Amino acid sequence: MITLTDTAISEVRKLMDQQKVDGLVLRLGVQGGGCSGMSYVMNFDTEVSDEDDIIEQDGVRVVVDKRSHTLLEGVEVDYVSNLMGSGFKFSNPNATKSCGCGSSFSV
Repeated sequence: MITLTDTAISEVRKLMDQQKVDGLVLRLGVQGGGCSGMSYVMNFDTEVSDEDDIIEQDGVRVVVDKRSHTLLEGVEVDYVSNLMGSGFKFSNPNATKSCGCGSSFSV
């Protein structure tokens, strides 16, 4: 199961409200690239395919394509803010290696 922390949900809602577009979903995925082999993808979308898995958590619809879902199973998405900056952080139990910035991984 993919989960978002309360802090991440709050930030996603804030960002969605700023978009002022009805029917937005949060799309999570994985693509090739990054220093460790695969990179996390996170953006807003208005289209959902029959090939997507849909997870709803506290009113936020999260959409993941089936290929990415396998690689993201068990992931927790958090939003962190500190002196170094702020952003979404993925904690992936499937990753055998990840880069220092946390935006790419390998399995």
